[in-house]
Order: sequence, then C-alpha cells, then structure tokens
Amino acid sequence: MLTNIDIIQDGHPTLRLKAALVKLPLSNENLNTLRLMMEYIENSQNHEMVEKYSLRPSVGLAAPQINQSLKMFCMKTYDESMSKLHQYTVVNPKIISHSEEMTYLPGGEGCLSVDEDTTGLVKRAKRIKARVNLVNLETGEVKETTLKLSGYPSIVFQHEYDHLMGILFIDKISDALPDIEPTTFITEEDL
Repeated sequence: MLTNIDIIQDGHPTLRLKAALVKLPLSNENLNTLRLMMEYIENSQNHEMVEKYSLRPSVGLAAPQINQSLKMFCMKTYDESMSKLHQYTVVNPKIISHSEEMTYLPGGEGCLSVDEDTTGLVKRAKRIKARVNLVNLETGEVKETTLKLSGYPSIVFQHEYDHLMGILFIDKISDALPDIEPTTFITEEDL
C-alpha cells in the first residue's frame, strides 16, 4: 500500500524529468505499480482510510510522483455534476488536440508532490482529446483508444499529463484569470 511517505516532493529531480515511454505489453512490475497508484487514489477518497493513514486526498497520481519516471498515471474523479465517473489507468498518453476555450479551478489546483498549503490558479484547456493506452487493472489488458474530456476531468488529466513532462502546476500559476470562465466542481458533501 502506498502512503504519503512514498510520494516524492517538489525539489526531487525525478519530478523535473520527461518520463520515459512504457514498454508494451505491460510488465508485471508496471501493472502492479499502476494497481498501487489507483489503490492510493481510492484510499485517499475514503474518509476512514484518510484518517487511519493520514492520507492526502487525491483524484490523480502519476508515476513520477512515486519516483518512477514512466509515462503512466491514474485518475478517478466525477465530472462537475457528479453524474459520470472518470476512472482511467493511462499509459503513454498524448494530448492530440485541445480547445481554444480555457478554464480554471476557482479554488486553485493542488498537488500531492507540492506542500499542502500551496495552491494556485492554473489556466487549462476546457476540452482535450488524447490518444491513450487504457489498462484494465484486473486483467492487465491494454487497449489503445481516444479520450475526449471536458471541464473538471480535462483539468485533472492535464495536471497528471504535466507530471509526465516534468512540469508541476506551480510552474503555471497565474495571479488572476478574470476573462476565463471557471470550472466549478460539486463534491459529494454539496449534494
């Protein structure tokens, strides 16, 4: 089981590397790493596990954050209306197009690899299209597909994708984004 201690912090050189392509078919080691990454996300979204292990809540985790410079990440979040779950285990993603329309999270982005108190407004494409290899964590099967994401899931994907490029959200913080419509996110507590 991964805990906060397994997540490297800003200043660690691995976070600034461009991650290497993952060889396919997926090795057992990489599959197990992806399983551990998704398990961390799921545990961090469970109030009892957060309390028991002092986990920081998350919706995504990239391999470089656990000191593995490989192009793979996991994400698990709902869209803004809480109507559709976006749970992906992604290998060798490539964003192939994005909207000119931009958005941001009004509360600012945060990151498991950056001090908890650091948040900031980051301008992101409102919609993206990405070519990815999706991994079935039960079977290890890898399927190449195209994802089209908008709003909050698009922001999460772009944040994790940046980790694979050696970029942290703090590199993109803006003081204000007055001419861009924010993406608001409804949490389970709001329902």
